[in-house]
Amino acid sequence: MSKTTESMEPLIRMLDMADSLPAAVTLRARSYDLLDLPGGATVVDVGCGAGRAVDELNEQGVQAIGVDPSEEMISVARRRRPDADFRLGDAHHVPLADGEVAGYRADKVFHELADPGKALEEARRVLAPGGRIVLIGQDWDAFLIDSDDPRLTRTIVHARADQVTNPRAARRYRNLLLDAGFEHVALEIHTGVFTDATMLPLLTGIAESARAARAITAEEEAGWADEQRRRAEAGRMFLALPIFVASAVRPGD
Repeated sequence: MSKTTESMEPLIRMLDMADSLPAAVTLRARSYDLLDLPGGATVVDVGCGAGRAVDELNEQGVQAIGVDPSEEMISVARRRRPDADFRLGDAHHVPLADGEVAGYRADKVFHELADPGKALEEARRVLAPGGRIVLIGQDWDAFLIDSDDPRLTRTIVHARADQVTNPRAARRYRNLLLDAGFEHVALEIHTGVFTDATMLPLLTGIAESARAARAITAEEEAGWADEQRRRAEAGRMFLALPIFVASAVRPGD
C-alpha cells in the first residue's frame, strides 16, 4: 500500500461506516431497483469510491463499471475487488463510448460539480437510447438539527453549505434532468433520521467548518458542539437528512 493510500485510510473507514448504515443499504438497493436493468446489461457507477455499489450490482448479474476521479480510491477499489472493472475518470469525462451502457448511477456526486448540466450531457452521451439514469444526493442546505440555539444552528448549516461547490444540486435534480432532455423523470425523498452518536462527528465537523469560515466564533463552536455531545450521550440528539433520489430515461433517437 502506498503512503498516499495509507493517508486515505481514515476517510475510507468513515465511508465504509456510512455505507454500512441500514438507511444507506436500503437507499442503494432502491437505486438498483430504479435502474431496472436486465441480467447482463452494463451500468456505470460514477463516483464509485471504494467500489461497494459496483460489487453489489455485479452480484445482481449486471456488468458494472466503476469510475472515480481519485487514483487512490481506484487503487483501493481494485485491491478490494480485483475482478471488477474500475476506471479513472469523472462525471464530465466518463471513459466510455457513446451509448455503451444501459444504466448510469451517481451517488453523492453532483454537489461536487460546478456544472451539473455538463455532467448530464455526458451521462446522456454514454447511455444507450432507453437507458436509465439514477442520481442520489443530499441537500447540504437542508440539514435538520435540534438545538437549544436555532439561530446559531442555521448559521452553522448555511456556512457549511456555502463551502460546498453546488450545495443545492439535489433539489435541482428534476429540473436538471428535464433541461438535459431526459424523459419519465421521477423524484423521491428519503429522510435519514439519527438520534444517537453515530453522526456526532458530522455535527461537530460542520461546526468546525463554520468556525474556520469565520461564520461563528471559537466559543460558539465549542458551546454548540458540547451541546450536541450531551444530547448524543443522553439519546436526545436529532439529525434528519433529506436524501433526493431521481430517476429518468434517455429518450430514443
